[in-house]
Amino acid sequence: MERKKYSIGIDYGTQSGRALLVEVATGKEVASAVVSYADGVIDEQLPGTNSKLEFDWALQNPENYLDVLRQGVPEILKASQVDPEDVIGLGIDFTACTMLPVAKDGRALCQIPEYIHNPHAWVKLWKHHAAQDEANCLNKIAASRNEAFLARYGGKISSEWLIPKIWQILNEAPEIYEAADSFMEATDWVTMQMTGRDIRNSCTAGYKAIWHKQDGYPSKEFFQALDPRLENLVEEKLNSPIVPIGSKAGELTPVMAKQMGLKIGTAIAVGNVDAHAAVPATGVVTAGKMVMSMGTSICHLLLGEEEKTVDGMCGVVEDGIIAGYFGYEAGQSAVGDIFEWFEESCVPSNYVEEAKARGINIHKCLEEKAAKLLPGESGLLALDWWNGNRSVLVDTHLTGVLLGATLLTKPEEIYRALIEATAFGTNMIVETFTNAGVRIDELYACGGLSQKNNMLMQIYADVTGREIHIARSLQTPALGAAMFGAVAAGEKGGGYDTILDAAAKMTSIKQTYRPIPENVARYEKLYAEYKILHDYFGRGANDVMKRLKEIKRNTRNYNA
Repeated sequence: MERKKYSIGIDYGTQSGRALLVEVATGKEVASAVVSYADGVIDEQLPGTNSKLEFDWALQNPENYLDVLRQGVPEILKASQVDPEDVIGLGIDFTACTMLPVAKDGRALCQIPEYIHNPHAWVKLWKHHAAQDEANCLNKIAASRNEAFLARYGGKISSEWLIPKIWQILNEAPEIYEAADSFMEATDWVTMQMTGRDIRNSCTAGYKAIWHKQDGYPSKEFFQALDPRLENLVEEKLNSPIVPIGSKAGELTPVMAKQMGLKIGTAIAVGNVDAHAAVPATGVVTAGKMVMSMGTSICHLLLGEEEKTVDGMCGVVEDGIIAGYFGYEAGQSAVGDIFEWFEESCVPSNYVEEAKARGINIHKCLEEKAAKLLPGESGLLALDWWNGNRSVLVDTHLTGVLLGATLLTKPEEIYRALIEATAFGTNMIVETFTNAGVRIDELYACGGLSQKNNMLMQIYADVTGREIHIARSLQTPALGAAMFGAVAAGEKGGGYDTILDAAAKMTSIKQTYRPIPENVARYEKLYAEYKILHDYFGRGANDVMKRLKEIKRNTRNYNA
């Protein structure tokens, strides 16, 4: 009897890393382990030092990433009793842009004693926002030069991305900039620690570093216009080979194999981004299917057969998600976060007491009550901008709206209106893509939110008028990473030659939500009103949200 083969996926999140052991032939999730980062998110003081951090900083210790390999992998092998000889591949995914300066010998600069006290030598986490000044300046200069790349990113480069973070290092710690042999995404750095090979993945290069498969990085002239010291940035510090997602990065070195408890030479996949790795784990490997990674926010990912310009998209990258396709990304800044805010801040005590008496959480209590309402019955309409708008307006200064409330309005009516608002926001994204010529035939969903709230998913199906297929796995990023690990091994190594082959065997759908015709008709009327509000407050007709923020800021400064 032929022995079963396994692959490992490691999902690096904000607070911890999850290792998942998967059966290659079926996608069965055999064992998992979560390893919390010992230093967590570093936003006040550098570990082991007296160095204080300023506002909007978010750093991490790269040693914590290696701990996930050293602790998580042996743990899942022990729990499953799987022989390391039967583990054929491993892949990882990461939050992004999470970047770090790297020395010529492959160490992060913060791992070198002389740089440990300098915060710029550490990993800058995705939510490090202290490079906003650099991002603002970059966008202004790019617009003035009519740089073509801006259109591929919705007109703005984020402060979270690679180039603004590098520029901040140069401005505030030029000695760190000079000492760095390269600046790397954490997913590429961890992959390099396992394989000894210095390569970059096409996903983070394209979405976070302004790289284009045909055009490469922006020109030397552009970097010189930013800062003469950046003129040779690409040639000097971003010159590693860029390889497509789905490629083999290399093989596990003897040193790392010993630390992880795996066999020497285990195939290692090219690194990836968390949400993007989840796409094939939902079974999506062809064009026309949008994947919604649903949680506190939503990341919308779509495969296309040609490159189009779409208003407000976060990016379009060839080979960015699946090799051979253009990967489009859009998103909503807050979804689950809005519902959590409402549950924590606006629900009366008698609802909380009812939920407690019935032995259910307040979320379930609200869902049950809201599910009894028909679309439009409450007379409420909301805008889903509690944390700004990512797509399609790309404006972090926008805020939320609730319209139509009366003295008879009930909590469940507001709760449902907020859910409907997030569905309308998704539909605005879908509509914008289709109007730009990028087809969307079906929707797929993954993430905790997609499996926790049946009413929510039915509303999304009714609002968009499309079927929504829910991935069975609750760990789609890690499963996707494991799938790419199996592809890195190849069919001859016991895996698969393409991610399409892996998806056909290793993924499945838990359930499908189909639009209810009468609800679709009702929501078409509500969505028409949403669009009017969306454009009125979001496209400059009335900037009251921004004026209110300015009044708030001035008042706080006065009180201080």
